[in-house]
Amino acid sequence: MSEREIPEQYLTGYAQLLADVAASGRRLTRAEIEARRALGERAAESGHGLRALVGAHLAATRAAWPGTPRTADSTLAAMHQAVDAFAEGYERAQRLAVRQEEAARREFIDDLLHGRSNLGRLAERAERFGLLLSHTHAVAVAQGPAAYDEGGPAARQVEQALIGRFGDRGVLLTTKEGRLLCVAPGDQDEVLLYFARQAHVATDGGLIAIGRAQPGPGGIRQSYEEALNSLELAERLQLDGPVLRAADLLVYPVLTRDRQAMADLVLNALGPLTDARGGAQPLLDTLTVYFDCGCVAAEAARRLSLSVRALTYRLERIHQLTGADPASPTHRYMLQTAVIGARLLDWPATGL
Repeated sequence: MSEREIPEQYLTGYAQLLADVAASGRRLTRAEIEARRALGERAAESGHGLRALVGAHLAATRAAWPGTPRTADSTLAAMHQAVDAFAEGYERAQRLAVRQEEAARREFIDDLLHGRSNLGRLAERAERFGLLLSHTHAVAVAQGPAAYDEGGPAARQVEQALIGRFGDRGVLLTTKEGRLLCVAPGDQDEVLLYFARQAHVATDGGLIAIGRAQPGPGGIRQSYEEALNSLELAERLQLDGPVLRAADLLVYPVLTRDRQAMADLVLNALGPLTDARGGAQPLLDTLTVYFDCGCVAAEAARRLSLSVRALTYRLERIHQLTGADPASPTHRYMLQTAVIGARLLDWPATGL
């Protein structure tokens, strides 16, 4: 904005102030300084640029410059006081505006992810942040070794990378409960994958879960919850990362939908392992690794730091205790499902 576009109201009394100072050599009073601060606040609230406002003050100073050299020093001092107070008021209004914007953003994010607001009102507010809730969206959630802070270095690094790569594509980046979130249109999977890579690098090993694309105003909340559930599953089952997709993990919620039935399966299939020397955990870990590596005994033994003979002995011991042979296709599915259920239910550490 040029100097000519600055309304005269923000220079009200400035020329007369300089003339009074030039005539008397006095300094500005507290009331005069506060008046300049108030003008600065109003100018900021009206959206005028500080550079143009300072330029307008300098132009007014030049126009009102005294003709005698002896008053120049007093005039310069008054100009310094006036412009400094004006800029202070301007900055105070800017800080208040930033705090209000941050508060509005946090409130919107909370309502968006937890469904605590009227959907029509929520859709109106979403447009301000570049989201069209009538469309399909997906959410990626990154969880790092340390918590993400809003405006922290990791969050800024990821945001700059996304903007540099994709520009403005209706993407919302925010933090929630120490995690970094990316909300993107459902047909832009490349944005979420790029976010996942950048978040993994920014936290030096974070885990990222991507919820399924869901339609409508409630779709973002649903996708967010799927991503959170995927992170929880990854922790319980020690799933390999760094990127997990909720769509690939749908079998696990199905298995735990009837918790009592799963608990019965775990106790019936694996309960006898508690009679082993050292308890059930070592043999349960053996089954977990054995199934995870495709029932290849040599690979399972290597991962467990055992000899193949020692691993074979453990599998035989499991067969003796449970009556189910891990190497038998007939028994394998039941045992593997029970092992997954034990990990989901934190058995045997937690009683069933």
